[in-house]
Amino acid sequence: MQTETTKLHQDQDKPLLLIVDDTAENIDVLAGLLKNDYRIRIATNGELALKLAQVVPLPDLILLDIMMPEIDGFEVCRCLKTQSNTQHIPIIFVTAKISPEDEIKGLQLGAVDYIGKPIVPPIAKQRIETHLALSNQNKQLYLKVKEQTRVIKQTNIALLKRLGRAAEYKDNETGMHVLRMANYAYILARSCGMSDEHADVLKEAAPMHDIGKIGIPDGILLKPGKLDPEEWDVMRSHVQIGVDILGDCEDSKLMEVARTVALTHHEKWDGSGYPNGLVGEHIPLVGRICAIADVFDALTSARPYKQPWSVEKALQFLEEQKNKHFDATLVDLFLGQEAKIRKIMSKYAEPD
Repeated sequence: MQTETTKLHQDQDKPLLLIVDDTAENIDVLAGLLKNDYRIRIATNGELALKLAQVVPLPDLILLDIMMPEIDGFEVCRCLKTQSNTQHIPIIFVTAKISPEDEIKGLQLGAVDYIGKPIVPPIAKQRIETHLALSNQNKQLYLKVKEQTRVIKQTNIALLKRLGRAAEYKDNETGMHVLRMANYAYILARSCGMSDEHADVLKEAAPMHDIGKIGIPDGILLKPGKLDPEEWDVMRSHVQIGVDILGDCEDSKLMEVARTVALTHHEKWDGSGYPNGLVGEHIPLVGRICAIADVFDALTSARPYKQPWSVEKALQFLEEQKNKHFDATLVDLFLGQEAKIRKIMSKYAEPD
């Protein structure tokens, strides 16, 4: 024997139809025809239809009369097709108003079909079934494309991150620099009021800040002595190389932030930085944050040409460079995070 719970679950699996008509007799005909195969939701005017179309679970299909007072079916259809959460719902006009001009207007507004009145039950049921099947196929295709797109994006991002790590290895670094720098950037971002979500994006993007170094000749990148002016020009070109590698990435917030960081983390508050000589708050916030994180880690790290600075000495340098190299407000916030900074240094220390 079928239990009430089983029957309820089976009913919930049925497609949900929204029937919109201002005439009770028409509603009775459609509901009576479809109630055994579908769940039914009813609206007796256009205003109610717009409200019920937004109720979760959303309708799988809408059967919509045209000739209704105040808000007619055409206007209901137009409104639903302009809203992101309902624009995908197939709409079939069920109406006696079925001239070629009306059909063209309805189809142009986004309806998928017309069913004429008086209703012929077998035809009505077949058209409803057909459009539900098409809608379901479109949903499945959309989800499949979305998932494949996500995988491609994640793969591309993973490759770019590895390129960023490769650039650090090329620069005679272990890769720990980018981990420390990313974590410094995160705590500074949170300290200045950035949301956890956006700070996480910055943390993921920061390791790609010097990805362009992969295109700099070793003779310049690894030179132990001072670079001459021509060599400095080549070294500075790593910014544009990085921007070119990261590409135009408006569809990915992560890659957009990574590109901005790569482009602007060598800018200085007083305008003396590169590549564009940006001044003050014209430098994007993520660039100003990563400038502090990058320089601090460079100062406190050993290099072939220098010993690591102490935390105290590096923080004093940041203090001295307020309103010169760095945003003074951000420097003050960073200085207030010394305990967290030391924990990051310990956690991501260079291997012996």
